[in-house]
Amino acid sequence: MNRIGIEKNLFSKRFSIYQKTIQITMSFFKKNLAVLSAVLLLCTAVAPPTQALTAREEKELAKEFLKAVNDYYDVIDDHIINDYIDSLGERLVQQASMQPFAFTFHVIREDTFNAFAGPGGNIFIFSGLIEAMGTENELAAIMAHEIAHVTGRHIRDMIDRSKKTGVASMAGLIAGILIGLGGAPTAGTAISIGSLAAGQSMILAYSRENELQADFFGRKILVDAGFHEYGAFSALQKIRSREWFGEDVIPTYLKTHPATAERMAMLGSSIEQDPAALRNSYEYDRTRMRIMALYGKRGNALDRLHRMARNHPDDPAVAYGLGLALTEGGSPERGISHLKKAVSLKPEDPIIASALGKSFFLAGDNQSAIQTLKEIDNIAQYGPEGLRTLGRVQMAEKNSTEAIATFKKLLEHYPNDSQSLLFLGQSLGEKGRIGEAHYFLGRFHKAQGNVENALFHFNQALSHLQDPEKEAQIKEAIREMNASPRSTKKPEQGDGLERRNDLRLIESGKFHGKSTPPLGRGAQGGRISEHF
Repeated sequence: MNRIGIEKNLFSKRFSIYQKTIQITMSFFKKNLAVLSAVLLLCTAVAPPTQALTAREEKELAKEFLKAVNDYYDVIDDHIINDYIDSLGERLVQQASMQPFAFTFHVIREDTFNAFAGPGGNIFIFSGLIEAMGTENELAAIMAHEIAHVTGRHIRDMIDRSKKTGVASMAGLIAGILIGLGGAPTAGTAISIGSLAAGQSMILAYSRENELQADFFGRKILVDAGFHEYGAFSALQKIRSREWFGEDVIPTYLKTHPATAERMAMLGSSIEQDPAALRNSYEYDRTRMRIMALYGKRGNALDRLHRMARNHPDDPAVAYGLGLALTEGGSPERGISHLKKAVSLKPEDPIIASALGKSFFLAGDNQSAIQTLKEIDNIAQYGPEGLRTLGRVQMAEKNSTEAIATFKKLLEHYPNDSQSLLFLGQSLGEKGRIGEAHYFLGRFHKAQGNVENALFHFNQALSHLQDPEKEAQIKEAIREMNASPRSTKKPEQGDGLERRNDLRLIESGKFHGKSTPPLGRGAQGGRISEHF
């Protein structure tokens, strides 16, 4: 083929790729119109383009950005995982420069190698990345790098630059970040929907200078927090190794964090390369196994955990993860043996005991579940899982009085625990305490973002309650929901029937035997967890 023919062929291929990119972009726009609409509403409150973004404006922007992320991704709502990520994040943040807002950390359920920082100090880590990082040091390095993007004002500067192009581009900025993080087919950039509509494009990925600066300060944060600097190089090495599998599996992290080869060269030449220095805490191992067992791909997770159990027969975190995965997969009887082993290897860990009690309950052995769970008495140490399961066992044993006491104790420590609100409402219905039952079911549906069901139960509660404090809380909740824009999502199928059934069961005092209502997407973007 002559030179003209070759160039013509190359042009044809590039044009085809360009068309495909536009098609994917417009498809995203159609599917995520609600997200973009929410962002556009926010943008009307942002200062004129000539002014720099203030801390207050960034906090307001962060709220809307967080809503958009929760709409687009499945953000994990799991106390055990979130408590660990929060503690690791806080350890790193203590070594960073002061910020006008608090950092918050979120784990997104997606088998993707990625992490990103959003406005207002929101840091997001994908579950696939946590699974891939074999050491706590590597995960800490990724998180320190994202923290450094925030302290370096990289996100804020990006927003300031976008404001110069007007409100539409501001909406496009957030939409573009979501597209880029979701795997848009543009290496190193995220296409802005708003900017495309304005006939221009915006580069939303970090610049080479941003990345090198975040590497420098992130490495300092990492070392000052007591981790080894080799973790930063090792983490990048693992992520980059995926690049060689082909364009379809290039980690999104490489698309949104450019200059990876240069960064690795600089890190490799300036740090002590000591793989043996990368050690794990037990809490990290347990969290990683939990993510793998409950939030990974079920078949793959089971196979992997079985292999790990054969290779590490005395590792309590692996036995714990395998027990969870088997129970989650519908085999609690098989899960019990592995969880018993985990308890014998780590008897001081009440989180494992809570999981064992849950497996006993799901296997139908209520007495063993009660015996296991009643031995755990420090809720501040192990979180809500053990008490929540104990309450459910008491419900199954038709002991509503004890179940009510258990769920109320739990809610004193975790007032927004969705499942406990649900089960407490059901238990109160069993006892014929109609007004209180509706009150807690209203709080449950409000927490899940189901405004129609929440309003139904709150209004029913007002007609039965004689409690001025709860009445005031209900009226404030109703005012808050009425003041917020209603979700554009279609109601869950069966919501009306569910409300009628709840009312009938509460008023008849026959809530026992009623299954958990259909699981809907919650206020935090995930589903009501049936996990441990």
